[in-house]
Amino acid sequence: MSKFDYYYFQQSEQFTFYRIPKALFTDDRLTKLSSCSKVFYGLMLDRMTLSRKNNWIDKLGRVYIYFTLDEIIHHLGCTREKANRLIAELDSRGIGLIETKRQGLGKANIIYVKDFTS
Repeated sequence: MSKFDYYYFQQSEQFTFYRIPKALFTDDRLTKLSSCSKVFYGLMLDRMTLSRKNNWIDKLGRVYIYFTLDEIIHHLGCTREKANRLIAELDSRGIGLIETKRQGLGKANIIYVKDFTS
């Protein structure tokens, strides 16, 4: 068993954090989403910062991200099947919080992260 030390004053703010909106856990429309899907949605919201910096914006002004299956598997420590289920739970087959566009030729899909507050 690992023995972890305590946080001390200077160390308490040493990390960067992912922000996951509380509404994902409190909004009645979203409470049926799995916790893993909520975390994944938070990771995608974080990735949108990178998209804005890279000017990944379509002709309609919508920001999009890239998040490959391998990246999902790596970040969430899940199987390929689970990663596919998470995408399905969030996209139009599920609740509709994301929209994916295939690019083909081995390129990563474009993912539009939708605003659940609108």
